[in-house]
Order: sequence, then C-alpha cells, then structure tokens
Amino acid sequence: MSLSMHQATVPVFVRSLKNLRRVLEKGEAHARAKNITPDALLESRLIDDMLPLRRNVQIATDMAKNGSARLAAVDPLKFEDNETTFDELYVRIDRAIDYIGSFDTQQLGGSEQRTVSFRTQTWGELRYEGPAYLTEFLLPNFFFHCTTCYAILRKAGVELGKKDYLGLA
Repeated sequence: MSLSMHQATVPVFVRSLKNLRRVLEKGEAHARAKNITPDALLESRLIDDMLPLRRNVQIATDMAKNGSARLAAVDPLKFEDNETTFDELYVRIDRAIDYIGSFDTQQLGGSEQRTVSFRTQTWGELRYEGPAYLTEFLLPNFFFHCTTCYAILRKAGVELGKKDYLGLA
C-alpha cells in the first residue's frame, strides 16, 4: 500500500494543528492560574536568539497551509501575521485547519511529479520535487515549529507531556 500526498499532508497537518491549539489552551490556562500575563507567555522564547511562542505558532500554520497549497499548485492563502493574543492565535489555527481541509485528494494528486519552487526570506529561492519538498522541507519545518511551541510552554512551567503533543491526552 502506498501513501498518497494527500494522506501525508492534510490529515497530518489538521491533527497536529488541533493538538497545537490544545497545547496553547493549556498554556493560556497556566498563565491565568499563575498570574502570568498572556503577553509575557506569547513572547517567551527558549533562548534569546530564537523566535517567540507567538511567531512559532504563525510559522507552523504557514508551513501547513502554504505547503498544502504549493503541493496543490495554487497560490497560498495569505495571513497577516498580526496576532497578539491567544484568541487571535486560535482563530489563525482554526482558519489554517479549514483551509488545509479544503484540499482534496485530486488537488494534491500529481504533486509527486510536480516541482515546487518558492522564495524564502532566509534562503532565497528554493526548488524541490514534490516528495522531497514534503519530506525534506515541509514536514521537518512544520514539526520543528510545533515542537518549539511545546518546548517554550514546558520551559514556562506548563504541565504538558508527550500525550498532549501527540493529541492522546
């Protein structure tokens, strides 16, 4: 049995973003219980030269929505990256989930043979064949930012475990 590009993207992104939302909800509840300002938690970092929690959520959603769109050979839906509250981040995650869920098997069909090219601020123009884009760039980056969100919240004292990250809690 082979795994389709749709099976390797849409359900993976949707499930992981739902898990990320629940992890953030636990972070917000922790902030309220411990009298930590939500802004302070959203601007928390693992280390000074890394991006804050808020920005990691934005990048995780961008990876999932932009990657799905690129594999479907359509222009990605643009998000403003202006979220400053937990509620705004929840809306962003929900919008990304809805958008990603709109891609069906046919739209992602053929992406195994499609070249994906795009411009990044950090590395300039990048080009991949569909499977390499998925396995060497998209999934590693997506999970890096989801994991970083989890790690930032753990560092801040939020009671989370692997089951929370995996959506088994």
